[in-house]
Amino acid sequence: MRDDLNYEVFLFFGPEKIILSVNRKTDFVSVFKKEFFIDEKSTHLDFEKLNFFLNENIFKIEKILDNFIEKINLIIKSSDFFNLQLSIKKHDYNKKINLNTISSLLKDAKYHCNNTIQKNKIIHILIDNYIIDNHTYTEVPLNQKCENFSLDISFVCIPEVIVRKIEGILKTYQITLNNIVSSSYIEGYLKDESVNYFHMVSKIIDGYNKNEIKLTNKTLKNKGFFEKFFDLFG
Repeated sequence: MRDDLNYEVFLFFGPEKIILSVNRKTDFVSVFKKEFFIDEKSTHLDFEKLNFFLNENIFKIEKILDNFIEKINLIIKSSDFFNLQLSIKKHDYNKKINLNTISSLLKDAKYHCNNTIQKNKIIHILIDNYIIDNHTYTEVPLNQKCENFSLDISFVCIPEVIVRKIEGILKTYQITLNNIVSSSYIEGYLKDESVNYFHMVSKIIDGYNKNEIKLTNKTLKNKGFFEKFFDLFG
């Protein structure tokens, strides 16, 4: 979408249903929303039905907006998601914890994760715990001096073939993936039924979880627990 400052486009893709939603960024009012129910008993993603659904609705949206959709935020519901948990540690550190310390540990963890998952794609990187000299913290303890420092990290992953298939379908409509989010991850933030689902997706993408590290174009960046992004592979 050329005027991407005004609208956000979301595609929910699961075995039971597909949803396409376009929302104004200023107040998150929906200007278009279409649901396509497949089969509540289905357990597998149906890529043919996704293509059919998009073919029926993409041009409708572009007509309403008088603009092309160029990128989309994808929420996937799939049993193919899996978590890989790693703990990585600095021994005999004896220094204050800073951004470089955390960056170094995250780079090491991502390296080990990539060597393990191979034909799978990392969707979310979450810091579960910061452990300083055997004391556990849930928030980043910057500028604290310690001898030993470690991170407990969860990598939420999905087979690359699923992402490639979706990218291939979107490509036929000249659309690229902007962000990918796990629906199970989002559901953890929807205890309040009044919360708009896609608004929460947008907030997560923008760094709502202070302990999530964003992975963008081979660069890990954090927008949550620090006041600004920092590059780990820049």
